[in-house]
Amino acid sequence: MSQLKVQQKRSSIGCKQNQRDTLRSLGLKRIGDVVVKEDRPEIRGMVHTVRHLVEVEVLDGAVEKGA
Repeated sequence: MSQLKVQQKRSSIGCKQNQRDTLRSLGLKRIGDVVVKEDRPEIRGMVHTVRHLVEVEVLDGAVEKGA
């Protein structure tokens, strides 16, 4: 399954409370923070809510485990 790499690029100062809450629930606390999440409709919706504050990259392929 593909994954989304989400990086916060802009500050949440001056944004609506629901946008700040969405950043926190994604695991982003400050500018430059990066999280990798599964590519699911719920995560896509959260990213869409804060699309002006973040940069998204789709990571294809499975990560090898136990190497």
